[in-house]
Amino acid sequence: MSGTPAFKRLPRAVREQQMLDAAVRVFSRRGFHAASMDEIADDAGISKPMVYAYLGTKEELFIACLHREGTRMTAAIAGAAAPDLPADERLWRGLRAFFGFVGGHRDGWAVLYRQARGSQPFAAELAAMRNRLVEVVAGMLDHALRARGREVHATDLEVVAYALVGASESLADWLADHPEADPERTAGRMMNIAWLGADQLLRGASWEEGRAPS
Repeated sequence: MSGTPAFKRLPRAVREQQMLDAAVRVFSRRGFHAASMDEIADDAGISKPMVYAYLGTKEELFIACLHREGTRMTAAIAGAAAPDLPADERLWRGLRAFFGFVGGHRDGWAVLYRQARGSQPFAAELAAMRNRLVEVVAGMLDHALRARGREVHATDLEVVAYALVGASESLADWLADHPEADPERTAGRMMNIAWLGADQLLRGASWEEGRAPS
């Protein structure tokens, strides 16, 4: 049998998406170091030289996977949370979009938040994506606060946004390991955790040692 897979001629954009789909699957299973370009090419049903020609080295291919999955996730969240909605509805829709992405793209999540951690330059790419997500969440909170006639220091908004994103990431990791779990119900659980605190923030409450929130 020939070692070079037969393939149909397809538009470049379509072929690149097929390669990225295959790469995400293989990187998810193997991790960056153990994955081979041969396996990725075989999974995509194309020749290895074509993978190099279209998307470059294995490192460049991994970064392309990070960018695509990160862009999809951020776009899903930003697109779901329309600015004219009430604050709680915006947060709910954003969380539902986020956990829906994780539930529908478990391989993509594994590449984004498991395989990329702790390895340069991928950790830096992941940090940049997380910063963009934090900016989206901070913007949602700022919009909600201003709608209630309140302004919060930018650092406080950033800290709250990081806390919400971090908690959501941890719960998303749990969801990725439990394929039987319902993404929307998981989003509801996170909403209950997040909104109890966010609602207090929107009302202007604050905690101080020795007394109840005011």
